[in-house]
Amino acid sequence: MEKVIIVGSGCAGLTAAIYAARANLNPLVLEGAQPGGQLSTTTMVENFPGFTDGIDGPQLIINMHAQAEKFGARFSYAEATGFEPLNSHIRLQVDEKEWLATESLIIASGASARWLGLENEEKLIGHGLTSCATCDGAFYRNVPVAVVGGGDSAAEEALFLTRFASRIYLVHRRDKLRASKIMADRVLAHPKIEPIWNTVITRYIPDEKGEMRAVDLRNVVTHEERELPVACVFVAIGHEPNAKPYSGKLEMDKDGYLITKRLVESKHPGVFIAGDVADRVYKQAVTAAGAGCAAAMEAERYLSSLEKH
Repeated sequence: MEKVIIVGSGCAGLTAAIYAARANLNPLVLEGAQPGGQLSTTTMVENFPGFTDGIDGPQLIINMHAQAEKFGARFSYAEATGFEPLNSHIRLQVDEKEWLATESLIIASGASARWLGLENEEKLIGHGLTSCATCDGAFYRNVPVAVVGGGDSAAEEALFLTRFASRIYLVHRRDKLRASKIMADRVLAHPKIEPIWNTVITRYIPDEKGEMRAVDLRNVVTHEERELPVACVFVAIGHEPNAKPYSGKLEMDKDGYLITKRLVESKHPGVFIAGDVADRVYKQAVTAAGAGCAAAMEAERYLSSLEKH
């Protein structure tokens, strides 16, 4: 039986692995379907403490992975597909086949951004296509950009981008925003933000270097099509927490995010939760790392309490 299994290998999972390994817990990390999480698709991270010139997202993940391995963390490319919380331990199914037993579990499986499903999408992520204005907005100073969406997230992204971009086109398939009134009012009043109503993006247009140059738009009412030059598209149509194996067994909110108490605890003893799988507000590498640290420390305390009984 394992002492601790960590599900996920983004900032939260790898930080948990570093702390658990340094505590001699010999953690097993299941890297999952997207090793490295969302940082693995980010070209440059400028807001992670300690890197004055920024650091490439995949390189940050490689560094954290090596640090965890240095202290004794073990890694598997397996993906968690089933979960069974028992009184004495926890059972975790991997790749819909084998079941593993562990005394404690840290769920750091993250969340996946919803995308538009257009051609060349995967190639353009990190090259003028992103789901995080806080992460990437500063790279697009004094150039036009587009935000896709009509809810509070899209409104927040558009308002944040007014600090950098010359023009923000807010592309929404309906004729009014779904955002809260206060957010919608701020967006519509801002001189840098131009809403494009009843419209969807139908194609990304990269330049010869593979960077975003423009998008094709189609009005869903008039069916008129046109090209819109933009340097980046910020997709803000929500995230999907990677929490399917825990459905019906751990507490979730209406959107499927796992619910925690005291930062990282679940309702089941020995199960701890860290990062974007529970965080619908901040979604930053540094907050995920902090939660990963807390989850590993709580797991260590929990395992120590078992030894005393």
